[in-house]
Amino acid sequence: MRLASSQYTSRPWRLHEIAADFEVEDVWQLPTPGGPDDLDRLVRGFAGSGAPAPSGLVGLLMAARRTLGAWFGWDAPEKGLGTRVRSVRERLPDDLAAGPRGPQLPVPAFRSVFQTHDEWVAETANGTVHALVHVGWVRCDDGVHRAQATVLVRPNGRTGRLYMAFITPFRRAIVYPRMLRAIGRRWQSL
Repeated sequence: MRLASSQYTSRPWRLHEIAADFEVEDVWQLPTPGGPDDLDRLVRGFAGSGAPAPSGLVGLLMAARRTLGAWFGWDAPEKGLGTRVRSVRERLPDDLAAGPRGPQLPVPAFRSVFQTHDEWVAETANGTVHALVHVGWVRCDDGVHRAQATVLVRPNGRTGRLYMAFITPFRRAIVYPRMLRAIGRRWQSL
């Protein structure tokens, strides 16, 4: 379920002190009911073997994005982390830098930045955007904990802003709802 940006901005996340120059793009509640200590299990599930590859319409959209990225050079190594942009990992305060980073992800374009008891952050960068995925573990009104996934972005100039505007309807209507259902199914199997 899509949530208001305030569901991210009103909480005392550590990421606020590191990524104030990123814009909140989307906030979603994940279908991952659990207890207060289950964030690590969820994050390991993202990285573990057996995580399904995108298929169907989502797989088709991702293949189209890879094709466009190849045509326009958006995904060239010099457009990514450590070249076009510095990793937000370089901004971490000492306690976060010394703490767990989080798992190695199966998607090479994404890298874990840091993980705490209730927060995990991964990042990616290409020719269009520098993006962060923040997963926060939140106690809901019913007393059950659930993950909230927030996408934060720094578009790369006019091209990045146009790209983000173009893909927004596809992300919100197709990609995220289907990914959330897949995450819910995966969560039930962990």
